[in-house]
Amino acid sequence: MALVETVLGHIPQPYRDVAIKHRELVKFGLVGGSTWVIDTAVFLFLKSTVLADKPLTAKVIAVIVATIVSYILNREWSFRTRGGRERHHEALLFFVISGVGVAVYTAPLAISRYLLDLKYPGVSIFTQEVADFVSGQIVGVLAGMVFRWWAFRRFVFPTEDARRQEPIVD
Repeated sequence: MALVETVLGHIPQPYRDVAIKHRELVKFGLVGGSTWVIDTAVFLFLKSTVLADKPLTAKVIAVIVATIVSYILNREWSFRTRGGRERHHEALLFFVISGVGVAVYTAPLAISRYLLDLKYPGVSIFTQEVADFVSGQIVGVLAGMVFRWWAFRRFVFPTEDARRQEPIVD
């Protein structure tokens, strides 16, 4: 049984029917969750070691690493039947949109740190770290995922069934 079917099997009715109808979104969400873990791990590692005083730099690097993984997983799994563009054009658009996504992802962290001044010594280290996590890893990631879902379907993978690999089963 495929991963998506396993996940869908655990969703109670009537939500399961909605999830099946929006299978592509479920896959995108699973890829997003996986890349969120990668993004979070890289961000926290860099921020607690070599980039302790540069949280935005750490965040940008984390997002870039997660974006590379995201392209591979989204192209080959989430949007595997969509296409409509030559591969190099598709990849270029994916990374351009993801670049805009970096701004969307990091904007809440920048606002938290530098506009609201939620950084040490103005606030406690604990408050700074919680604010960084909430603004960078929750608010920023959610805003970035909404933007990327819309933009990938609209610009990167615009044509449904362009690369259909299996027959449609109703």
